Amino acid sequence: MDLYEYQARDMFAEHGVPVLPGKVAATPEEAYCAAEELLQHGDLVVVKAQVKTGGRGKAGGVKLARSAEEARTHAQAILGMDIKGHTVHRVLIALGADIAEEYYFSILLDRSERRYLAMCSKEGGMEIEQLAVERPEALARIPINPITGIDAHTAEHIAQAAGFDAECGEKVAEAIVKLWEVYTEEDATLVEVNPLVKTTTGEIIAVDGKVSVDDNARFRHESHAALVDKRTENPLEAKAKALGLNYVKLDGGQVGIIGNGAGLVMSTLDVVAYAGEAYGVGPANFLDIGGGADATVMSNGLDVILGDPDVRAVFVNVFGGITACDQVAEGIVAALKILGDNASKPIVVRLDGNNVDEGRRILREANHPLVILEETMDGAAAKAAELAGK
Repeated sequence: MDLYEYQARDMFAEHGVPVLPGKVAATPEEAYCAAEELLQHGDLVVVKAQVKTGGRGKAGGVKLARSAEEARTHAQAILGMDIKGHTVHRVLIALGADIAEEYYFSILLDRSERRYLAMCSKEGGMEIEQLAVERPEALARIPINPITGIDAHTAEHIAQAAGFDAECGEKVAEAIVKLWEVYTEEDATLVEVNPLVKTTTGEIIAVDGKVSVDDNARFRHESHAALVDKRTENPLEAKAKALGLNYVKLDGGQVGIIGNGAGLVMSTLDVVAYAGEAYGVGPANFLDIGGGADATVMSNGLDVILGDPDVRAVFVNVFGGITACDQVAEGIVAALKILGDNASKPIVVRLDGNNVDEGRRILREANHPLVILEETMDGAAAKAAELAGK
């Protein structure tokens, strides 16, 4: 789960990372009150759109204000704004800083190397992807051992590799250690600060932050549930998550996909995309039912998939292993009874593996008008694409 900037800022503060005072506002009046309070401690505030995407400044989502009235005006213009498909529901009113220099720092999960990676640069405030391409020597990349992590010595090494002098590097290293604490204690997969600034008085402050936390670790963090923004969450994904199902919505497709196992589901997406070229259709979503496919699981899965208005046909592709094909077939038959009239779109089923003959027999004898049985994966994908194309 990606966090909003204000959520990342609060998380930083909880772990001792230096941040600027700030308040979140959902209305222009709240922005006015927040700015009025913050301006008692400075002469400038920043009104920042809270969306989970970059490019806010270029889109007009970041404005400076020197009065509470000006902050209200900016908030009124920013709230409701569309930034790369994200609607602004909140703004962060943050106290301005006297910035002398801007830096960059991040810690991320390097899956290809099976370790963490710290990146640091004395040139922050710009898009790091652009810096990495145009001046890669300006971005230090330091592999981090997951066992030893980032202690004071490692943090100093990172700062030195980025080109900081001893005095500034020591302060940056202190912030890096605290950011590592955020990364590990919050089970994050990304912690990024851009910019990490040095003020005219020599302080190091995290001005803007991005944090992504691992949903698989949510059971260890009760507080993370409060970070979910239900207004922007896909309702079907939320429903599937509540039912313990792995569901992902895709753009522009018409074929719903149910499979058991991530590898089979990914292969099914490719096969449907290929077969759909002839009919101008593609995958609309996919749902991994994992190792179980009893009546309840299949009913819940079909209910979620069929709840997508873009879906015109469903492709159920199951390879029987731990869960045998006859159990899957019985689950499909029972699920259709449970769903009743809520199931109104054709369902193409391909079964293979353990007890496949018995599974196919159950589906043939049930003779449900919506169920079409296909023996091969390619044949089933083509049939589902054809039905969705009609």
